[in-house]
Amino acid sequence: MIGVSRVVPAPPHEVFGVLADGWSYAGWVVGNAHIRTVDGDWPSVGSRIHHSAGMWPVQVPDVSTVVAMRPDELLELEARLWVLGRARVRLTLQPQLDGGTEVIMEERVVSGPASLVPVAVQALVVKPRNAEALGRLCDIAVARTALAGARHL
Repeated sequence: MIGVSRVVPAPPHEVFGVLADGWSYAGWVVGNAHIRTVDGDWPSVGSRIHHSAGMWPVQVPDVSTVVAMRPDELLELEARLWVLGRARVRLTLQPQLDGGTEVIMEERVVSGPASLVPVAVQALVVKPRNAEALGRLCDIAVARTALAGARHL
C-alpha cells in the first residue's frame, strides 16, 4: 500500500468523528466534489457513501463502501475509481502521548486498468493527493475539537 501520515492535534475520537460523518467527505477527500447520499448506518461495515468525483461540469458518480471499521482506530474503504477500477483505502488512528492522533492513510488499487500502473508511478499521484487530504482532515478535526471545547465553557 502507498502510505502517508500526519499527526493531528486532536484526540482520536474527534478525528474518527470526522470520518464517521460521511457528509464531510467532499470537504477533505481530494477529488470528491459532491456527496449525493450517505447510508444511514455509516460507517458500519457494508455501508456506502454515494459521491461524485471530478470538477464541474465533468463529474462522475461513484460509491465508497466500508469494508472494516473499529471506532476511534480504523476505517477501511473500497473506493470505486469509475472505469479505472477499485482502490482499498485504510485510515488508521494512533493516539499520541500529547493527546493528538497520528493518522496513517494507505491506498492501493485492487482491480481494473489502474492496477496495471506500476506502484512507483501510482505513488507519484497518490502520495501528494493523500497528504493534502490528511491536511484537510486535520483542519476539520481541529476545528471540531475547538467547537466542542467552546460548548463546554
